[in-house]
Amino acid sequence: MERLCREYSDRVQPYLVYVREAHPDDGWQMKSNKRDGVVYDTPKSLQERAKIATDCVRGLGLTMPCLLDGMDNAVQMRYRGFPARACLVGKDGKIVFISKSGPRGINPEEIQHALDAQFPAAER
Repeated sequence: MERLCREYSDRVQPYLVYVREAHPDDGWQMKSNKRDGVVYDTPKSLQERAKIATDCVRGLGLTMPCLLDGMDNAVQMRYRGFPARACLVGKDGKIVFISKSGPRGINPEEIQHALDAQFPAAER
């Protein structure tokens, strides 16, 4: 994904939108999260969610800007962004591409095809 962000940086603005915690310690926790020390309860406030999102971005070494979904989960619901999803939103605000549910359903080649469809070679 980082490669695609760099390659298309002159035409698109990528964002990571942090939505609700997929594996909270007070919910469905994964053994790998415990092993890696990535253990958080379900946040009760936007400030708690922001802390988890910040830790996520830093821990993964992400460079793209990160936005935070509100506690009402409006972005997650609009873009079906749980547990993870990649979307391409046109300038008009309409979804022009949406990946399968992630993390396994997010295929960078499919995203690149969608980007190429939006930005044909003649426009690059």
